[in-house]
Amino acid sequence: MRRRLVVSLTATSLAVSATLVSAGSAAAVPADKPRVLSSWTQTSAASYSAFFAARANQSAWAAYRFDWSTDHCTGSPDNPFGFPFKNSCVRHDFAYRNYKAAGTYDANKARVDSAFHADMKRVCARYTGVKKASCSATAWTYYQAVVRLG
Repeated sequence: MRRRLVVSLTATSLAVSATLVSAGSAAAVPADKPRVLSSWTQTSAASYSAFFAARANQSAWAAYRFDWSTDHCTGSPDNPFGFPFKNSCVRHDFAYRNYKAAGTYDANKARVDSAFHADMKRVCARYTGVKKASCSATAWTYYQAVVRLG
């Protein structure tokens, strides 16, 4: 009987310790994480640049526990017809994954999708004439896909 009590108390102690460690870890995430996430997921070129600067130095942001994973443009080409949309998809993945983890995906989805479209339109701005029109049409198609399926 005494051995069962010791085992039971040990198990309870371990469970409480694990809970405290988890709670302490969660508290360690900086309080401004939502603001930082928002600043990196806006439609502006400055937001895009700030995101990629942070992505290049992820270790500096480790305390925020962002999910930096990406599958790029998922099942679609990353560079359709030679248009380099891969980085647009990387930032879009980052936003979706981190807003979902925060439980604020629905409140941010429309803006994040708009930022994705703005990123692709900046890619298309490099071109002229028919090539620009083709790029813009492809960007619109990618945007519509995430709006409907994302």
